Amino acid sequence: MAKKSKTQRAKASAHRQARKAQAAELEAQGISAEEEAKKAEAAKQQSKKADTKKAKPKKQRFKFFKEVKAELKRVTWPTRSEVLRWSGVVVAALVFFGVFVAVLDNLIVTPLIVALSGIGAGL
Repeated sequence: MAKKSKTQRAKASAHRQARKAQAAELEAQGISAEEEAKKAEAAKQQSKKADTKKAKPKKQRFKFFKEVKAELKRVTWPTRSEVLRWSGVVVAALVFFGVFVAVLDNLIVTPLIVALSGIGAGL
């Protein structure tokens, strides 16, 4: 789980304090916290039913991009010298296999096809 920021911790602390103050008010009025919690739960369920047709909140819309940004911060990027070295390896491999295919095609396959086609014409 990711570490919470100072702002998130402050908001959570303020929320806890507000709940404690609300519970103290309800207790002073003679209403138990359990009864109030049941009422709040019923209200939440009704609001969830109404919210099912609404669009996703803004938080969810850009969550993917925030996660991508966080993941890109964790990437170990190669140095300039590593990029140049591996680019050289790729170019050398391309040249090698290009020459290999050219030799295979021009010196082995083409004469073989010509020889086989000459056999068929001679009959």
